[in-house]
Amino acid sequence: MQEPGKTRAIIAHITLIGWIIALVQNNSDKNDDASFYIRQMLGLFILAIGFQIIGTIFVFIPILGWMISMITMLASFGVVGLWVYSLISAINGKKEPTPFIGGHFQKWFASM
Repeated sequence: MQEPGKTRAIIAHITLIGWIIALVQNNSDKNDDASFYIRQMLGLFILAIGFQIIGTIFVFIPILGWMISMITMLASFGVVGLWVYSLISAINGKKEPTPFIGGHFQKWFASM
């Protein structure tokens, strides 16, 4: 992985603000490695927000809602694990999609 792409890939992993910075930098000077990780992180952000929304909606339903909220909380921990995996791959300069869903992120956000 080339140095500008690796730097942008790592920056994309640091909160939503870092992702926006990496996206803006990559729009002016396209880099395939950075684009790959920008797509990965967009997918992980959407996934995490989706789990939080589902958990918030169902938390007010007695018993069933609490169980669903616990499941979404565990799923959110899974997203954190995928984020760590992706960050380590970016730091090591490997272009690896996140397990289970990373390939789909590349297809869905191919225009980025």
